[in-house]
Amino acid sequence: MIVAKTTDKPSPADIITNTIIDKLEAGVRPWVKPWRPGLGGRPLRATGEPYRGINCFWLWLVAESAGFNSRTWMTYKQAQALGAQVREGERSQIAIFYKSYSKTVESPVTGDATDEMRRVLRSYAVFNADQIDGLPDRFHPTPLSIAPPADTLPERARRFVDALPATLHIRGDRAFYDRIADSITMPAVEQFSTRAYWASTLAHEAGHWTGHADRLDREFGKKFGDEAYAFEELCAEMTAALLGADLALPTAHLDDHANYIGSWLRVLKRDNRAVMTAAAKAEAAASFLLRATGLADAEATDEPIREAA
Repeated sequence: MIVAKTTDKPSPADIITNTIIDKLEAGVRPWVKPWRPGLGGRPLRATGEPYRGINCFWLWLVAESAGFNSRTWMTYKQAQALGAQVREGERSQIAIFYKSYSKTVESPVTGDATDEMRRVLRSYAVFNADQIDGLPDRFHPTPLSIAPPADTLPERARRFVDALPATLHIRGDRAFYDRIADSITMPAVEQFSTRAYWASTLAHEAGHWTGHADRLDREFGKKFGDEAYAFEELCAEMTAALLGADLALPTAHLDDHANYIGSWLRVLKRDNRAVMTAAAKAEAAASFLLRATGLADAEATDEPIREAA
């Protein structure tokens, strides 16, 4: 059970959802990254551990809006522990986590008391490494050349394509997942401007493939009503964005799904947790695919790093 926090102050869910709504209304999908392969990657904690789920998408969005170049985020105390200092006047951003607790509930019918596990959304303040003076050099990226990459797949992306266990047909001029046949159809790689774009389109369709009943059994049903299909497209698009970060693949060409923005907006305006649901489903799909292709790294969590007193 998810318990919404009632307060006059905007909740973490409100802050994140409202910001994403503003971006979508401006025609910008914040999880579609414009950079070429190799410039992106998941946001990182001070430990070097990657963020997952909605924190990944959220910190991408705020870093791009602020013009930050570093992928690393940390708390004020973590910066101090490294002998560094957040610059005066810098504003923090939120990262979120779920806190679980047990609550005793009495049945209105029988009067019996039972313990229920509940989860409440919490946030903590983080700063980008670009807002902090005195950090070791490892927290700041080395500038990369803007020369266009050769038309070859990055090594991890090549291994992903080779090891993907889905049934794959190469034919026609459309990319799609057939849920009944449980197969992916892709045009030949020669029909794409680069092999990387072909592979990232395959990653999107593979995101759909994970939702089959024999795998993650992902259905949105009545809760999302007429927008259920569009919401599945959102999950697949976010899955491709996460895989893009993990495999050094682009996502900026995924324009075929921009016509779903209206449906996504309707869902997000009704439910401030919907984008978090989509991000969690996308994270599960990306993790499933990385495990299935033998590319899974150590699992990250969205729990905050414990700070020293």
